[in-house]
Amino acid sequence: MPYATQHADAATAELDAALRVGPFHVALRAAIAARGLPLQRVQHHLSRYGVKVGVTSLSYWQQGARRPQRPESLRAVRALEEILQLPEESLIRLLSDTDEGAGEPRRGARSYRAVVEASGVLERLLAELEAPLDGGLHTLGHHERVRIGARRELLGRESHHIVRSHRDGVDRFVAVHHGDPGCVPDRMSVHALENCRAGRVRRHHETGVLVAELLFDTRLRAGDTFLFRYGVEDGTAGASREYVRGFGPAGGQYALQVRFDENALPVRCHRFTQQSAAAPRSGRQELPLTDRHHSVHVVEPRVRSGIVGIGWDWE
Repeated sequence: MPYATQHADAATAELDAALRVGPFHVALRAAIAARGLPLQRVQHHLSRYGVKVGVTSLSYWQQGARRPQRPESLRAVRALEEILQLPEESLIRLLSDTDEGAGEPRRGARSYRAVVEASGVLERLLAELEAPLDGGLHTLGHHERVRIGARRELLGRESHHIVRSHRDGVDRFVAVHHGDPGCVPDRMSVHALENCRAGRVRRHHETGVLVAELLFDTRLRAGDTFLFRYGVEDGTAGASREYVRGFGPAGGQYALQVRFDENALPVRCHRFTQQSAAAPRSGRQELPLTDRHHSVHVVEPRVRSGIVGIGWDWE
């Protein structure tokens, strides 16, 4: 393998690792190195976004000598995510991971690191429920409705699944809910709404993950289809800013609707996709808020492996 290719692969691997575990200055330095941009060029790109940051400040940021804190500096960090082709919120989340100079997580804040680590937590919770990663069901359709409350919080969601069993004996589905930063899983509840009943529930406070068994009234045979519906009541965190749904193997149709309380309407909404949690976001499209029901939605006729989501801005 040519040296240049080896060097590029190493820089990309370093950047991926830094975005996962931080800290901020290491991730910023790795991103700048991976793109091969001198600080003067970074400064020039920032000026095109209407943001003024000195080369000295950029140098301090990537050395860890200073951290962006002022509103103008945070605007610069968001612009850097675009300039350096990073996932949206990836640097901002690393900034919020620790208090200035303290090295300890901020109380009530869930970092990007914790979100990534949630996958390991999920595997442990599934193991406690003796649930295999392949639950034996193929999704033909999944319609999801999310409710945002008057305090801008994620009140809850409802899911309607249409599935087909690809083996004999399947009699349950394991639902997974990821709360927003600061959520309290112990105060969340799961409700079986149609063609199922609630079973065991497991929670993990640090990552805001809840998993719950939904038990069917019958054992499916290979090829059988089944419809069921359940809901999760949350409302335990602060202001919500996005809702995402991850997919493994390709599946059927997915529809996501987010409905806002009439007393807490966002100023804009958009859809986005990602190939993985560490990949840049793409497919951004503005979504109009309906006048009467204050909702937005996306429909994926056939989902592919990756992430689909809706984000919104409060001001």
